[in-house]
Amino acid sequence: MILHIKNMVCQRCIETVRSVLKEQGFKVLSIKLGEVEIDPTPSEIQTLQLSEALTAKGFELLQDKKSQTVEQIKAAIVQWVHYSEKDPVQNLNLSEYLVREIGADYSSLSHLFSASEGITIEKFAILQKIERVKELLSYGELTSSEIAFKTGYSSAAHLSSQFKKETGMTPGQYKNLKDKNRNPLDQVGNV
Repeated sequence: MILHIKNMVCQRCIETVRSVLKEQGFKVLSIKLGEVEIDPTPSEIQTLQLSEALTAKGFELLQDKKSQTVEQIKAAIVQWVHYSEKDPVQNLNLSEYLVREIGADYSSLSHLFSASEGITIEKFAILQKIERVKELLSYGELTSSEIAFKTGYSSAAHLSSQFKKETGMTPGQYKNLKDKNRNPLDQVGNV
């Protein structure tokens, strides 16, 4: 049986959900962001217990099809933005990628997502990309051009423009702000 789970956004989430399912006596056949295949099929009581156990860890077991599809869209975008460096999915545009991953036409996915979330799929993807850029900036290992390339922007200028539009500051200002707010104890050993 395939379950759809809300709020799975990272590898730790996958491991936490896997652990909850094992604790509840289920065998995990496959697991990815937002979706897990288990055996055996849970009874009504087991489904309720599983839902409560997942909720206690910050997740939600999705029952209705529309919510499941919206979470599939979110999980696919998170995968596309944050984890696709090893997989050439960034070579696909977002609409092609979502159609491939979810198996529905983009127009209906876009309409459902906007109606449910109050923002467009594209805006959600931009916000995810900005979060990824913030993460990469905080590491301090890459130049703006390298970050732009890594996150699918056409140039550092395009990245900077969109970053400023969404955050109110340039990537450089963000990085300087993060550096100033770094805990002085983080500097111990670097003297």
